Amino acid sequence: MKPAATGLAAFTVVDLLIKLAVITLLAGFIARFGKFRRLLFIEQRTPRQKLLFAAFLGVPFSLGVVARLLAHYRTTDLNLEVTVLAGLLGGTIVGLVVAMMVSLPAVLFPGHEILAVPMAVLYAVAAGSARWVCPDKEEIWKFSPFIDLSLYRSIRQRFKHPGLSWQVFFSFLCVILEIARMLVGRMGHGRLLFYADSPHAWTRVLIVLATLIGVGLPVRIWNNTRIERKLQDQETLLMQARMDALVSQINPHFLFNTLNTVSSLIRFDPDTARTVLLKLANIMRRRLKTPLHFLPFKQELEFIDDYLDIEVVRFGRDKLQIRKEIEPETLDAIVPSMILQPLVENAIRHGIGPKIEGGTITLRACRREGRVVVEVVDDGVGIPEERRNEIYESGIGIRNVSERLKVLYGPDFTLKIDSQAGKGTTIRFEIPELIMPAEAIPAEAAQVPP
Repeated sequence: MKPAATGLAAFTVVDLLIKLAVITLLAGFIARFGKFRRLLFIEQRTPRQKLLFAAFLGVPFSLGVVARLLAHYRTTDLNLEVTVLAGLLGGTIVGLVVAMMVSLPAVLFPGHEILAVPMAVLYAVAAGSARWVCPDKEEIWKFSPFIDLSLYRSIRQRFKHPGLSWQVFFSFLCVILEIARMLVGRMGHGRLLFYADSPHAWTRVLIVLATLIGVGLPVRIWNNTRIERKLQDQETLLMQARMDALVSQINPHFLFNTLNTVSSLIRFDPDTARTVLLKLANIMRRRLKTPLHFLPFKQELEFIDDYLDIEVVRFGRDKLQIRKEIEPETLDAIVPSMILQPLVENAIRHGIGPKIEGGTITLRACRREGRVVVEVVDDGVGIPEERRNEIYESGIGIRNVSERLKVLYGPDFTLKIDSQAGKGTTIRFEIPELIMPAEAIPAEAAQVPP
């Protein structure tokens, strides 16, 4: 490739293909930065965000301009394309900042292409104005480099529904700016402004087309990034909604059973009924203060203590005994909130309840090879052998716990039920170990209301 002593550069088809490859690589490289991906979702940016957005675009593309000036790699100079991109995606201010970043090297380096700055300002103002007049900014993200299809669809749509086609408008803008650059560059005989040219008319048409595609390709690449992020956000919201639905399923179930207990006590033992109501109020206050799907295991145990206090009042201390075998290392482990209550309720209701002499509920927790193992054990009547296969699908409690663990951990959890008729039942689940530092726990979750 021959060095270009002036701004004039006779481009070939190969040069245009290399130019498109360079802009595609740069667009893909920029899209790898998480901060840039987040900025793509913001339409109304603060001054700091505008400068950061301009830096992501201006720095790599200004290096391309420097490479053209120092090493004569003319296909790396993409000042028009990136300035138009900055104006369309970030607005006039972002466009002007990028314009200065990619045009000043051409003015300062030997050769002094003095028209680089005013032309870059023109590109930025034109693109920024196009963004400003476009009422729906999503139309910018629909801008496609595949003009043979997108323009055809846009024009056909306009015939069906008359009105301004923004895709045609943006394409026309890119074409006009490239033609303007060619005309201004020719007036200076290639000394005052770098531009792509060719002695062949059909190659000049390809140069204009390459500029159009050069603007559309990054938009398409970055829009795909936006779509992926939106899908991830929607998946997160879907999981959140599903978790909310499962938790709300447990809350009324627990509340219904507790109120039944109160109603059975209120006539012949009002003092005990009052105690149960106070415990219930404490539980509901705790739930309102900590609307989280994950909590330290210590707080989950505190919630279970209040629940078991209600059940002990209901059954009597001589008929319901509570035992805990909790390793201290598990207290800081993060577990799903209200994950124990359905299991403990099932153990009391179906294991201890039918047993005339009562029984004992044992809670165990330990850490094992990077996992947290939790067991709820009762010495009640056990589960009949013919019902063991259907226990995971019958009843709200077990099914709800299984669904929540599946939503939160996918296949990385186990839930197992072992039971012997007349001897009791053990419900055990294992989940990945996750320790949350105390400073990372929200203040409202770390404080338990009186």
